[in-house]
Amino acid sequence: MCGAELTSLPEGVQRVARVLQDLGHPHAPVMLDDAARTAQQAADALGIAVGQIAKSIIFRRKADDAAVLVITSGDRRVDEKKVNAIVGRTGRADADFVKARTGYTIGGVAPVGHLQPPVTLIDRELFRFEEIWAAAGHPHGVFRLRPHDLERLTGGAPVADVAQEPAA
Repeated sequence: MCGAELTSLPEGVQRVARVLQDLGHPHAPVMLDDAARTAQQAADALGIAVGQIAKSIIFRRKADDAAVLVITSGDRRVDEKKVNAIVGRTGRADADFVKARTGYTIGGVAPVGHLQPPVTLIDRELFRFEEIWAAAGHPHGVFRLRPHDLERLTGGAPVADVAQEPAA
C-alpha cells in the first residue's frame, strides 16, 4: 500500500495498515461497501463462513483496569470463566473504555495497532480454518490472514481454550 492510498483510509485502518506493513504481513486492509459490525455481517459481505471471522472482544481486568483482548471465532461465544481462569477476574468493557484503550470503536476493533497494548488471548477455535478475516480498525475495514499469523502479529499472544462449548 502506498502513502496516497493509505491517507484516503479512516485513521484506524491507516494504523492497522501500517502495523501490517511494518510486520511484513502480505495482506493490506480492504474496505467493504457495507458496515460489518457483527461477525455475521462481515461473513456475509466476504462470502465466507461466520467462523472464519476473527472477532476481537475487549474485557476490562478488575485487578489493574487492563484491557484484555480475546480474539475468537465468529461462530463462538467467549466463556468469561475460562478467560478469568487465565488472566484474572474481568468485567465488561464499555464503549468509552474500548475506544480509550484500543483507539477503535466497537464493531471495528482490530487485533493489532492498539493505543495501549492489551493482554491478548487467541481462541484455539480459529485454527479450524486455513484462512480468516479480522476487523481492520473500522466497521467497514477488514484484512485477511491465517490463524497462526495472529500469534506473530500480536507479539506471541497465547492460544487458549476460551470459547463456550457449542450447543448440541
